[in-house]
Amino acid sequence: MVKKNRMNRLAAVCFAAAIASVAVPGVAARAAVTPRVDLRVLVVDDGGSSVEAITAELRDTGIPYTRVDLGSGSRPVVDAAFLADTVDGRPRAKFQGVVLPNENPFGVGSAEMAALSAYETTYGIRQVDAYTWAHPGVGLEYTDNGGYSGTLDGTQAAVTAAGKAGPFAYLGGQVAFEDNSPLIPESYGFMAKPRTGYTSYLDAPVGSGRASLVGEYTHDGRSELVVTFGYNQYQQQFRLLARGIVEWVTQGVHLGQERNYFAVHVDDVFAPDARWSKELNCTPGDYACAGGEGQESTIRMTAADAQYLAQWQTSKNFKLDMLFNAGAGEEWKAENGNTDALTAQLVADRAKYRWMNHTYTHPFLGCVQDTTTTPWTCTKNSAGAINWMSRAEISAQIRDNNNWAAAKGITTDRTELVTGEHSGLRTLPQQAQDNPNLAGALADNGVKWAGSDNSREPLQRPVGAALTVPRYPMNVYYNTGTNSEMADEYNWIYTSRADGGSGICEDNPGTSTCLPDPLDANTGYLDYIVPAEARTAMRHVLNNDPRPHYVHQSNLAEERTLYPVLNQVLDGYRTLYAPSAPIVNQSMKDTGVELQRRAAWNAAIAANQVTAYRIGKDVTVKAPSGVLAPLTAPTGTKKQLLLGTADFGTAYAGTRSTWTAPELLQSAVTLHMP
Repeated sequence: MVKKNRMNRLAAVCFAAAIASVAVPGVAARAAVTPRVDLRVLVVDDGGSSVEAITAELRDTGIPYTRVDLGSGSRPVVDAAFLADTVDGRPRAKFQGVVLPNENPFGVGSAEMAALSAYETTYGIRQVDAYTWAHPGVGLEYTDNGGYSGTLDGTQAAVTAAGKAGPFAYLGGQVAFEDNSPLIPESYGFMAKPRTGYTSYLDAPVGSGRASLVGEYTHDGRSELVVTFGYNQYQQQFRLLARGIVEWVTQGVHLGQERNYFAVHVDDVFAPDARWSKELNCTPGDYACAGGEGQESTIRMTAADAQYLAQWQTSKNFKLDMLFNAGAGEEWKAENGNTDALTAQLVADRAKYRWMNHTYTHPFLGCVQDTTTTPWTCTKNSAGAINWMSRAEISAQIRDNNNWAAAKGITTDRTELVTGEHSGLRTLPQQAQDNPNLAGALADNGVKWAGSDNSREPLQRPVGAALTVPRYPMNVYYNTGTNSEMADEYNWIYTSRADGGSGICEDNPGTSTCLPDPLDANTGYLDYIVPAEARTAMRHVLNNDPRPHYVHQSNLAEERTLYPVLNQVLDGYRTLYAPSAPIVNQSMKDTGVELQRRAAWNAAIAANQVTAYRIGKDVTVKAPSGVLAPLTAPTGTKKQLLLGTADFGTAYAGTRSTWTAPELLQSAVTLHMP
């Protein structure tokens, strides 16, 4: 430990000396000038999945980068002029960090690597070796000396003490390598013992000892983050480490910010949902279920289900969004003895949830449908024009639901709305455009954020003055209330015709994969579907993706099929991450704002309209007027005000970050780092 601390102090002294000693070119007699370092990352890309993964992390975080394609004959030469120049008499490092495919992608004796090494040494710039093998050139022993090379599927790696004190402090400690299929090798890599100058950040057991998978190699005045396993941007082991890789290479200050988001919308609250028929392989009461007449059955929460939900929320410290159809609930009440214990319980517990308008009776708000054909079509008038639900009818669906909630003391944000089945928005192939009356009805009711289906429209877009907020559908079906019903419908969709399924998976091989065998009706949901769906949801959580997920009230009823999925996600997350990086469980409006800001920021970056750099401990960011900048800096950073300073940003994962803009009478954001 003493040796490590001495090395860190020495590295800090060397870094400070390098920064302080850079003089303006051609003015040797003049005092040394602190250089400017632009907040941009250089990515040298060989087309491999590891560089692609880090590039995706930079992009999704909002960090500007310059990509040099090694396979392109027209790529720029990486030389001194490409890497640095002088601006306003001050030396400028054009890149704050470097990502390479390996420790030397240009070849032995390359002038480009020599230029890059000199640049890193001069300006104190760090380098990531995205994937390389274990050898002394990266500070590691060969694997035949107490190491290992081969498949890493299922490897139980752990963050070392140095990693927890350094770039991976936000992690709980364990990093398990995915092993989703025993038939397919998913990860390959090298584990090796460190040599002098190498500090291991992630290691795993090898024989009676441990060997490194990720570490920092300090040598010749340079620092490399060495990664000795291959990965892609979707694998959980990379997702866990991605934040730390970025924080390390940028030295904790960069444009962009990252959070781990998870929100779950429960649609159709107060309304009943139709039930899947195992015999008919369709849903009686819904569209296109041949033979379903008279076979209808519904699923609806009970008061006991509502009580369980409230207790579960408290135990998990996680809040669900209740998307309600009050009119459908009133209809159910009228048909069932004019009493409704479920509504009474949910209203009594109203302060425990976030509530959102899902329209009063859940009608289809798009074109007037002709359901006598399969697939359904939009009806047309005598002139051949599509018949649309009117603006007045749509507006009444929104208004009546809001008014019912207000009368019950339920607080809603009237700027938020999710229509039933996302209807009113375009529904391909039958309805190729939004209902032209939808935008006006949204405006009539002050709606600014309209939920959409991410599987159809993954990008935010305008609907009149409102913006959509894409939502992820979860593979926990709306028309099932039991585990066996879930397994049965899943089998119908994902097994071949020869195995008794629909063959949809055979007809659409690009979008789905057939199960090798049907799932067991009794165990298939918990043993197969739940882990698969939890992995998918966790991937979204770990990908800086704020889009909410949605399910239905039926999934909280009967056998309460949703909870096993949520438990795996929440419990799993809290073992993976330290308390400094909690799940962000935010409202749909906040997600809409986040997506809107990201779009504006990405457009400004693409148009080269952002200038950002640090000089010593001061950071300056200039962006177009009205565009907020996402910015991350170390704890203790202050933002310059017109008079004095204030603490910058909010704490998350050991850093401070936020969307920010210049203060009054300022033209740029100025930060002072500790």
